[in-house]
Amino acid sequence: MVISKAVLITGCSSGIGHATAEALARGGWTVYATARRPETLAELERVGCKTLALDVTDEASMTAAVDEVLSAEGAVGVLINNAGYSQSGAVESVGVDQVRRQFETNVFGLIRMCQLVLPGMRAQRWGRIVNLSSMGGRLTFPGGGIYHATKYAVEAVSDALRFEVRGFGVEVIIIEPGLIVTNFGETAASSVGSPGGPYAEFNRAVAERTEGVYRGPLAKLGGGPDAVAKTIAGALAAEHPKPRYPVTASAHLMMGQRRLMPDRLWDLAMRTQFPTPKGS
Repeated sequence: MVISKAVLITGCSSGIGHATAEALARGGWTVYATARRPETLAELERVGCKTLALDVTDEASMTAAVDEVLSAEGAVGVLINNAGYSQSGAVESVGVDQVRRQFETNVFGLIRMCQLVLPGMRAQRWGRIVNLSSMGGRLTFPGGGIYHATKYAVEAVSDALRFEVRGFGVEVIIIEPGLIVTNFGETAASSVGSPGGPYAEFNRAVAERTEGVYRGPLAKLGGGPDAVAKTIAGALAAEHPKPRYPVTASAHLMMGQRRLMPDRLWDLAMRTQFPTPKGS
């Protein structure tokens, strides 16, 4: 039986997805790069990627993209669940529709993509599922509760899935980037919840702090999308990949600190960085 190692990547219009698709294509992998708007993928087409429309919040779109790869390759050999964004703001201030949209993109779409590709992987007894989590799946910053909740969910789903599919020859890999200098920070800063109400000052501070982290001195502990792409390429080349791959010094540093700090000490540290919301 011929084993398909075709790679399907979600969210390739920019950032990590774009860098990973390019790196893998240049490394000889057959890559299907996807985005909601496939016209944003022209540059990846020029380096050898095949491009498809794929919206991880739309069942018909996900099914159509996977079916196209199945028809051409027999199976999706590698799924890289990269599509995602950050919803910021105090939990009470974020509209429930925004919460649902965050989970639809970061969690439900990821789960559904796994469900769609696994039958083909199991049939050929080989596959790799790479789920983009974050250092934010192992620790929580104030004002990021909704986003962090989705990444904690990605960690939990991946841990369970790793056990469930290993016997079929499928490996599940979690990538945990720290600060990655892309437009992610700007998007997160612009997505803060309600600008008014009792959390107005706090939400403004969260937006400023988020943007500042990606542009200020702390960015030196981060890296570019290429750092994540290189890590993913290395994980895929390994016969027995590790369950987790932190990426950048900031991820190693912050997750290490969080492991060592009791909750009250962590809360105290956060109060030095963020204003505490208070009633008038």
